[in-house]
Amino acid sequence: MSITLADARIVTPDGVHEGWLTIEDGRITHVGQGSAPGPGLGLAGRYVVPGFVDMHTHGGAGGSFPTGDPDEALRAVDLHARHGTTTIVASLVTASPGDLSRAASALADLCDDGVLAGIHFEGPYISKARCGAHNPAFLRDPSTQEFTELLKAGRGHVRMLTIAAELPGALDTIREAVAHNVIAALGHSDATYEQTRQGIEAGGSVATHLYNAMPSLHHRDPGPVAALLEDERVTIELVNDGVHVHPAMMRLAYDVAGPGRTALITDAMAAAGMGDGVYGLGPMQVEVVGGAARLAGGGTIAGSTLTMDVAFRRAVRQVGLSLSEAAEVTSLTPARVLGLADRLGSVSVGKQADLVVLTDDLEVSGVMRHGNWITEPR
Repeated sequence: MSITLADARIVTPDGVHEGWLTIEDGRITHVGQGSAPGPGLGLAGRYVVPGFVDMHTHGGAGGSFPTGDPDEALRAVDLHARHGTTTIVASLVTASPGDLSRAASALADLCDDGVLAGIHFEGPYISKARCGAHNPAFLRDPSTQEFTELLKAGRGHVRMLTIAAELPGALDTIREAVAHNVIAALGHSDATYEQTRQGIEAGGSVATHLYNAMPSLHHRDPGPVAALLEDERVTIELVNDGVHVHPAMMRLAYDVAGPGRTALITDAMAAAGMGDGVYGLGPMQVEVVGGAARLAGGGTIAGSTLTMDVAFRRAVRQVGLSLSEAAEVTSLTPARVLGLADRLGSVSVGKQADLVVLTDDLEVSGVMRHGNWITEPR
């Protein structure tokens, strides 16, 4: 199948170009400027950006990845796809070893089918002092033996582990993760600056939702935020929903890390795409009021109701990123972290035709995955 998208404003890593692109058998084969050389689907000057890549998501549309229920997972994937996310990693939360293994095994089937891009264990090796919406009853010190069993359950699809560097056994577990090509993400941590540095030296390369669930930046006690921001080997996650992080702190982090080290995530849970109410996040109950998700009765932030198109718009309007920069932090940088940048993450010849068509107001007009329309441009 071949299709040409014409009369478009194509957002590439080096700018926005008025032109056209051709897709054949699910891949981009030509990208040109000016008028298309032949007939095509006219987009009336709408923007074309790469499909969003979300490497930290717990659910959506009432479905939750931590349950391990395939139907719930498919609902969540569909919701985020309609909002432009064409590549998604399923994030689990702290639970018993048995529940984590069962969920990972079920989600691995969806990874086999290409529905999910991998599995992320957010916990259980995190700090009780910074556990956020995780059930403290299931927290435990890192164990390479247990982690090996979780890897087996994931059948080669475990992509990331969030871990607190200061815990006993953490550094060995980080090394074990890296040895199995699993990204070690430092977060939900009460670590000092020095302990965080040790975690980075052991192989930690991602900051799980920077600022959140870690000590605040302080001029005499810099803590993990400074260590993670200053190291060129670390990519920082940011939740750009206006609840997790103030736009000024978003700009501060972005100014330090730049687009090549910044990955926007949704951290979305089951309530994304739904109304206010009470939802589950693993074993915890979450109350959503005014679109903000917090532990029922406790007030602690518990994931988000964010979709990546909203994060993209906020990056441009509130944070001040250019369209090319916004595309990089919502697609190319997370694709690179996941080891997928050779085939997705930018509107480039040879890459998968994972595309989002946006209006002048940066609203989603159409979404394409692997050359097939999920929602046709309107």
